[in-house]
This record gives sequence, C-alpha cells and structure tokens, in this order.
Amino acid sequence: MGDYFMTERDAEHTYTSGGTVTSALFTDFYSLTMAQGYWLQNREQSAVFDMFYRRQPFAGGYAIFAGLGTLLENLANYSFSEDDIAYLGSLGIFREGFIQYLKNFKFRGSLWAMDEGTVVFPGEPLIRIEGGLIECQIIEGLLLNTINYQSLIATKTRRVWLASGKGSIMEFGLRRSHGPDGALSASRAAYIGGASGTSNALAGKIFGIPVLGTMAHSWIMSFPDEETAFTEYARIYPDTSVFLVDTYDTLKSGIPGAIKAGRKLKDQGKNFGVRLDSGDIHYLSKEARRMLDEAGLKNATITASNDLDESIIETLVTAGAPVNSWGVGTQMVTGGADSSFTGVYKLAARRDEKGVVIPAMKLSDNPEKTSNPGIKQVWRITDSGGNAIADVIGLDAGGDRDVPGDILQKG
Repeated sequence: MGDYFMTERDAEHTYTSGGTVTSALFTDFYSLTMAQGYWLQNREQSAVFDMFYRRQPFAGGYAIFAGLGTLLENLANYSFSEDDIAYLGSLGIFREGFIQYLKNFKFRGSLWAMDEGTVVFPGEPLIRIEGGLIECQIIEGLLLNTINYQSLIATKTRRVWLASGKGSIMEFGLRRSHGPDGALSASRAAYIGGASGTSNALAGKIFGIPVLGTMAHSWIMSFPDEETAFTEYARIYPDTSVFLVDTYDTLKSGIPGAIKAGRKLKDQGKNFGVRLDSGDIHYLSKEARRMLDEAGLKNATITASNDLDESIIETLVTAGAPVNSWGVGTQMVTGGADSSFTGVYKLAARRDEKGVVIPAMKLSDNPEKTSNPGIKQVWRITDSGGNAIADVIGLDAGGDRDVPGDILQKG
C-alpha cells in the first residue's frame, strides 16, 4: 500500500469528486457518541483502523478498489460548520466542552491505501488509517460510504468490460443512479473499472471523462419520419452520428432510414453508426449488419443498449453478435442483483501512553466476522512475467521490509 499523509496542501489536491462532503455530520451517530465518551475519558491515544471487505461481490473472484481520490478530497475538507455545531448542541446529548472540541475538528492522521484501480481480495487491508482514536472513529461512515459504493461500481464495470471481450463500454446510468452524487460517483467508478466514456456531462467536466451520446427517441419522434430525423442529425453532426433505429420498426424503417442518411455521409467521406435499444439484440444486430453491408456501408458501426449486464453481453459476444460497442446503464451503476460492497472498518491496533503497539482483534461466533489484529501490510507475489499469483498479508515493521524485489511488490 502506498502512503498518503494529510497535510495542508491536501486541500488543493487534484482529486475531485463533484459530490464533495464537507460536513463531519456525515457520519453515523454512534461515532459521535463514542467520540464524546473517548473525550470524557481523555482517551486520545493513537489508533490504527483497517478497511477491508469480507466477500467478493457478484459471486466473482476479484474486486476493483475505487473511491480513494474522492475520499482524500473529502477528508481534506471534513469539519463541523457553525450550523453543525449548533445542531449538535440542540440535541441535548453532548457536553459543552466536547462541542467546543469539535469546533476545531479536522482529520490530521495518516492514510495508507492500495492504488485506485487495483484488483483486490477479501480480508486484506485496502486502507489503513492511523491517528487519534476520536478522529479515526468519526471518519468511519465517510470512508465506508465512499469506498464501498465506488468499489462496487468499478467491479461491476470491469466484469462488463471483460464480458465484452475488453470492448468499448459506455456508462449510460445517470437517470437510474441513486441520486445526483450517486450518478457522479458511479461515472467516476465506472471509468476506473473500464468504461470508455459516460453520458453524464457533469461527470465529464469534473473528471475529464469522455462524454458520449447522440439522440433519444424524442428526436426521431419530432420529425415526420426516421430518414428525415437521421438526415438532419447527420447534417448538424456529420462526424459523430449514431442513429437510434428502434423507435418504430428496427428492420423495416429504422435501418432503411439509417442507410439512406448514411449513404449521404459516406459521400462526404464520413462514417456513422446505429444503436439498437430494444428487441432481440442478437437477431437484430445480425440483420442490421447484413443490411448495412449489402448497402455498401461495411464501416458503419453497431451499438447495443437495453438494460444490458455482463451475462447478457457475454452471451451475445459468444453467439457472435456483430456489436461494436455497448451502452450499459442501470445494471452498471446500481450493481444489479448485488447492490452493496461488504467493506468494513475495524480497529486493528492501538498504542499505549508509551507508544507500544497493542494489537486489537474482534472475535465472533461468525468466523467470517473475526478480524486480523496488528498493523499490517500487503505484498503481491508475481511470477517472472509480472503476472500476479497471490497476495501475502503480514505485519508491517514500520517501513519497507527487506523482501526479494523480484517476486514481491508492495500493494
């Protein structure tokens, strides 16, 4: 894991989220009640927390770590405003001294983490937080909310991308995402996971992700027929025309209209594409390909959408559907059937008044909920070709271990 220290310059960090959380009230209430308890007992000793996850999402064999950039930006600005302080005072639960303490709250600890986009596995620390017990506790909700959601979406997108044969995947999930911040976070995570672009214009601006998309059915329906709709669109956007061909009848009117408009583009030396958004994608894509080829438009591309997921895409690819790119929305940005990432945040060690490390371990009647104690590091074992073959979790000696550099890569 690489080390990330929170300093004053982190406030100018280049990471951007678009849904920045600045209020430290964005935490579970028990984090605040525990924090007051620690404060009343003068328990300001240093603590170490691990963030890891318990099982693979989607019954798969891996996950993709995402959300670190958003988390760093949020931590740099995470504090209690005057309104936040007034609200806490109105609850009648917190002592005046503790409320005054929170006025100056800022995360001043340190953070070690995997690199975003890394393939990760259950049980290994993805993030390690070191700092005062109170600050480590208060940031728990923010950390888990950020990392769990983005890692879920990045993992889902990677599965979709691999199912497509590492093809072109477009994230079209803005209208089905869980709220505005969910949409922005999903676009960011999907891009990390392998999407080539997004339909979300704001995400394009904030993150520098390529923005993609041409027309909806309403464009076609506003014209007397599909040929006119396609021709007019091509006149305005001759270099980026993709015609949505399923508004009325894909093969009887949509593709024929696209062919007529496409021939005019071909005469200008331009190419175009068609998009299938309903029906039997396998059959329609093959018929569309045949009709386009017979019309002399062999360079025309075919994009498929319509509530796709990795299973559907894999089936279509295996069956030889002639689809060049895939637009995926709902199933990508919501996680589909697996709607959460099982990331947890557990105390791994604390230091006594002399600075001696005391490992901490959670025991449970459910073995999978038992945590590993101590300050840990992760190393990835690779073969001579640089291919990963296993991860090793061990105690961190407080610096780089003396390990064979040709086989062990620090995670």
